[in-house]
Parts: sequence; structure tokens; C-alpha cells
Amino acid sequence: MAKGLRGCLCPMLLLLCAMQELGCWAMHTAGQGPGEPGDPALLAGGRVKRGWVWNQFFVVEEYTGTEPLYVGKIHSDSDEGDGSIKYTISGEGAGTIFLIDEITGDIHATERLDREQKTFYTLRAQARDRQTDQLLEPESEFIIKVQDINDSEPRFLEGPYIGSVAELSPVGTSVMQVMASDADDPTYGSSARVVYSVLEGEQHFTVDSKTGVIRTAVADLDRETQDRYEVVIRATDMAGQLGGLSGSTTVTIVVTDVNDNPPRFPQKMYQFSIVETAPVGTAIGRVKAEDSDVGENTDMTYQVKDEEGVEMFKVTTDSNTQEAVITVQKPLDYESKKVHTVVVEALNKFVDPRFVDLGTFRDQTIVRVSVLDVDEPPEFRPPSNLLEVQEDAHVGSVVGVVTALDPDTANHPVRYAIDRSTDAERIFDIDAKTGAIVTGKVLDRETAGWHNITVLARQADNHSQVSRASLRIRILDVNDNPPELATPYEAAVCEDAKPGQLIQTISVVDRDEPQSGHRFYFTLAPEATNNHHFSLLDIQDNTAAVHTQRVGFNRQEQDVYLLPILVVDSGPPALSSTGTLTIRVCGCDSTGAIQSCNSTAYVVSATLSPGALIALLVCVLILVVLVLLILTLKRHHKSHLTSEDDEDMRDNVIKYNDEGGGEQDTEAYDMSALRSLYDFSEIKAGDGGGGPGEGGPGRNPASELHALPQWVQSPDLDFSVFRDYICRKVEQADEDLSVPPYDSFQTYAFEGSDSPVPSLSSINTWSSGSEQDFSYLGGWGPRFRQLAALYAGRRGGEDSEES
Repeated sequence: MAKGLRGCLCPMLLLLCAMQELGCWAMHTAGQGPGEPGDPALLAGGRVKRGWVWNQFFVVEEYTGTEPLYVGKIHSDSDEGDGSIKYTISGEGAGTIFLIDEITGDIHATERLDREQKTFYTLRAQARDRQTDQLLEPESEFIIKVQDINDSEPRFLEGPYIGSVAELSPVGTSVMQVMASDADDPTYGSSARVVYSVLEGEQHFTVDSKTGVIRTAVADLDRETQDRYEVVIRATDMAGQLGGLSGSTTVTIVVTDVNDNPPRFPQKMYQFSIVETAPVGTAIGRVKAEDSDVGENTDMTYQVKDEEGVEMFKVTTDSNTQEAVITVQKPLDYESKKVHTVVVEALNKFVDPRFVDLGTFRDQTIVRVSVLDVDEPPEFRPPSNLLEVQEDAHVGSVVGVVTALDPDTANHPVRYAIDRSTDAERIFDIDAKTGAIVTGKVLDRETAGWHNITVLARQADNHSQVSRASLRIRILDVNDNPPELATPYEAAVCEDAKPGQLIQTISVVDRDEPQSGHRFYFTLAPEATNNHHFSLLDIQDNTAAVHTQRVGFNRQEQDVYLLPILVVDSGPPALSSTGTLTIRVCGCDSTGAIQSCNSTAYVVSATLSPGALIALLVCVLILVVLVLLILTLKRHHKSHLTSEDDEDMRDNVIKYNDEGGGEQDTEAYDMSALRSLYDFSEIKAGDGGGGPGEGGPGRNPASELHALPQWVQSPDLDFSVFRDYICRKVEQADEDLSVPPYDSFQTYAFEGSDSPVPSLSSINTWSSGSEQDFSYLGGWGPRFRQLAALYAGRRGGEDSEES
């Protein structure tokens, strides 16, 4: 144990060694299993009590000595110091960081330790018999703690730090908080106790030494002067005592803007110019008030403050550039006013009430607008556009005078003209110098009561400067049209009419339109003064009534009466015209309805009784049904005949009156239609070449021509098909009693098998003893030339055989 005391290198180890010497730490075994410390084999020495004796071990971090650092000793109470016990350790760092003396149990640290990386190591100790290598004590676990020293400085792990504070904030306004971390053991000494202080920027900001909260130190922070500050904050451990470690960080503090600056115009006066012909809405120029603030604190509006400017100009705010746009609100006139003065005011949209005491947040400037003179077209004065003229005005009469003046100071002379596109008929003319409008043609209000013309006014020396004025000319009415009957009236009177009976009401028309209205007077014309048949009554409402004046009329004596009526208007001057009323005498029924007149039926009753109308409709319907029935029967009969013709397969004898073309006529009839059922080439081949001149190379054209198709009965031919067809048709004809029998001549291309002779044709006669001479065929013309050559060749062949 003295060795253990002498091995203590530091006060803490001395304390631990003293505790070890006093036996404060002891571990005893109590195991009972085989091979364990309680086994009888392990107690051969006769000891009753065994156990480990050690203390908890500590080692200082960051040891920089050259020799291994003594940690402590492990010892068993059964160790008698004779070296029979071997000590070993296992676990974290055993054999690398920590080494043990097998005989003495001394433990040394061979490497430099860092508590910030690992605070303790857990190991296990064993005591074995050196001879038998058996465990003398149960394996036990112990801990080696790394003792902290102040070797880590405080660090700001959350940087970089950026904070903000509004300008003009009061003293002590919190900006932000910073925190530093120290890796040393906070439970051991003051190595991890950190305090804060300001290294740079202490004239504007302070920091709480314990919490790290940064606050403003002054109340006059001005963003417009300095908009950001770099403050260095230091953190020191050991509670700031001498020898403590420290770390620092830079905190960026941005001063945010408040609306503490009013808008200001850089100039107190602005000057712009614009031509007098600029249309309303034309932009004259832009002005802008400067504001030292930023963001929405620079938003402002502009307005015109003086009355003259408000009337002539308009100011709007460009939201993108915050500029005042000055535009023309009313037409400008250089001759009236050459310079306009406008007072423009700028003011902030958003005013912070905390800074109202700093002054008014608005500013004013003067804008002078100079109007530039340009050559303007003439102007019509006064602008009245309505003229009136009587329709009976003579050609050349003055309708009115238009006046146009040059608005420029030069006052150039003006020339006038009429736009002929608005007066193509040249009804009016205008004096080019005076502007007097005169009639060019006779006017007629009834034809055209209004005229719309356009008058042009040009500068005499510059025709490009032209103005236009639209004039409406109204033609005033004069009484120049006599009244006329509204229509060519025709009336009818019954033969049995009574005196005083109303025949017709007369009205008139007048194309004139007097201002006081129409008033017409009616009377019989002078030539009708001796009239005793009819009377005319003026009803005083511009109409008149015609009545009978006698009892009864006789249309045999006179069927038409012509009554002349004189109509006079109210003037002035009073005009009149005479119209004729035609009255026809007609026959009437007992109710007074007109039946007929002498010359023409004046009124004809077109009404039919219901019975007559029904009878007429029935007749028309019967006629329609009869026509349809006849058409149906004809169509049915035609279809029946067509079906019978389709079923009747008899061959008809067809007679042709035209002469055929002989052998040269190849278009007359196609014989292949008759040969389609049988192959004549096979029949010809069946001759076996027994005929003269056949099959040999010496065959001549003459012998070729006589080999015409001829009927030669073949034993292979079957005519049962034809026989059955003919029998079936005969039975159908015998059984059909609806039609009379048909006389028909059946012609077939081939004869039946029961015919007693092969053929009846003289052409096909094959007789070697024939004495007939066919030489006369050569005189029949070119059409029979081939036939003559045929028989001439046959005849020559027969002679050669006989010889």
C-alpha cells in the first residue's frame, strides 16, 4: 500500500490513495459456482474471506508529460506480495490507452485524453493464479473518469447573427439574443460559466452579460445616416475571471425605416412647353419629389393646388416611379394665354402619427407651362349650324352667311367652299370671300324639306389649314300646291234611292304644310250648278258629304253621273282644284245591297250556301277517285302482260326486209351464239382426215373454203334436254285457258336425232355425181364472189378425184 501512496502524483490522487489505504473501497466475492472464487478448489489456502480492494479512478485530461500518467492500483486482499497473482484488465481502452502491471496492479494512461470527446471509460478487472491461470477473484467492473480542465473556449454556434431594429427606437429596445456554448464540464468548477460583453459597437448597443440580449444604447439611430451596424460580441468562460477562455462573433444589425422624412422637391420651379394644338390628355411633363425613406414610406400622391391649374391641367401619380404626370385637361390657346403657372403639391400616403411633430409631410413646387404657337386652321364663328329659306326663293337668293376667322396672330384671309360630296346636285353655292350661301337651283320643300351641307374654310395662303362646319338648311313651306281629292272616288247609288241618302264622303290631300294647319272648303264646280240629282255638304272638318237630291234613278236612262267638286285651301294665296266624283246607278235588293250595275257588277256576292259547297267538293272528289282507279287498272294490266311475256319462251319468226351482206357481212349475226353448246372443231376433227385435201401440207385455199360447218350426227349428242323443254312448254300451253292459242314457227339450229335425213340444205349436199354447174354465181356481183369461189373449188376437187 506504501507503493500505492508513493504513486500518487497529484492532490486528488493523494486523497484517493489515502482513502484506498484506509480500506474505504472494498469488494468481496460471494460466488458459489464451480470455478468461481467460492469454490473449495480456490480455497485451498484455507482463507475464509477474499475481495477486491480499490478506489474509483480519475485521470486528468490533456496530460502533456513524457511519462505514462499513473491512474491508480487494483489489489486483492489475498495478494501476499509473492507475485503469485496476475492482474489483468479489459474493456474500453484496455491495452491501448490504459496499461496494467500484472504483478503490482498499477494502471497507467499512455495517451492524452480529452474529456470533451469522452468523459469516462468502463473497464473490467481480473485476478488469476499465475500458475494455474484460474480466477482468484470474481471479475469486477470499474470506471476511470476523465477530470475536466478549462481547455475549451466558448463558441457561438448559431451564427452568423443578423438582427434589425427600427430607427429612432428608444434606449433599451431589444434587438436580438446571442448564445455561446462551452464544451467544458458545467458541473465542475467555472469552466463552463460564460459571460457576454461588447467589443465593438458599444457606443450604440449593449449586451446583457448573462442572457446575451442585445439592446439599443442610444435613441437617435437614423437609417438615413447609417442603415446597418457591425457589433462584435465576446463570450468569456470562468465567469469572466482572469485566465478564462473567450470567443467572439459579429452581429449585423440592420436599421429599418420609419416614415420620418417628408417628401421634398429637388427644385422649386419646373418649366415645360407644349403646342397649343395638343389634344386633351397629352402629357406635358413629369416631376418627382424625393423622399429619404424607403418602401411604402416613399409612396406619395400629387395634386394641383391653384384654381387655374385645376381647370387647365390634371396631375396623376405614376405608381411605379412615384412621379407626378402633368397632362392637358382643357384645350390650350396661345392667343388667349401664353404661359400657365401650376402649383403641384406632393404628400406621403402613409403618415406615422409618432412623427407628426417633426413637421408637415408634404412639399410644393411651381410648374410653368409655356404654350407654343402653331399655324391653326380657321375657326367658324358663331357655331350656329341651322339656316332657313323659303321654297319659293329665286335662284341666287341668300340663304345665310358663315364666318370663319384665322385664330393666329397673323390673321390670314379665309376662303370658303362647299364640300360637293354633301351637295352633289349643287343646290347651293357659296361666295368664296364673304361666305354668303345662295341658292343654286329652284327649291321644292315637297321634294326635299332639309338639306345637310358641309362648308370648308381654308387659309388663303395655306390650303392645308382647313376647317369644316356642318350646316342644316330647312326649306320653309309656301302654299304652292292646290288641294286634290284623296283618291279618284267612285260611288254607287241604288235605283230606288231616296232623297238625302248619303252616297260618298270626300276628303282631300295637300302637299303643303302650313304652320296654322290645313283648312279646306268644298263646293260644286260652276259647271254643276244645274245639277238636281246630288248635293254636296261641307262638314267643316276638311271633308264633305255627297247626298241624293231626288227620288229614284233609272239606269236605263242614265247609268253614270259625273259630279265635279271644287276644293279650295286656306292659302295664302288660296289655291283650288276640281275633282270629279263618278256615281254609278246600280240595281239593289230589298235590303239595299248592290247586286249589279249597268256597265259592270259593282258588288257581286261570292257567298255560296253550305249545301252547294259540299256538293261541289263531292264532285271533285269523285273525279279524282275515278282518275286514280283508271290509272291503277292500266298499270295492273300492263304488269300482267309483262309477266306473261316473261314466262312465254316461244321463239318468234322475225321478218327482215333488208338484204344481208353475204359472206363479207361479218356484223349481221354472230354464229357463235348457235355454236355455244357444241364444239364443231371436234366434229371436223372426227372425220379422221379421210376427205380429200385434209390434213396434208399440200392443202390449198380452195379446199380450205369448202369445209363449211355442216350437220353430221354424232352418236355422243344428247337431245333429251331440248325434248323435255319442248314437251314442258306444250303442256303449259295446253293447260293455259286464259289466252288464245299462238301460231308459232319454232326454228332450231339443229335437227333431232330421229330425222330420216341428215340435212335438207342443198349447200351441204355431198354428191360426187352431181351435174349441177355453179359457175353462174360469178356473175352475181362482189357479194357472192366468195360463194362462187367455194363451189368452183368443190367442183374442181371432184373432177380431180374422178380423173
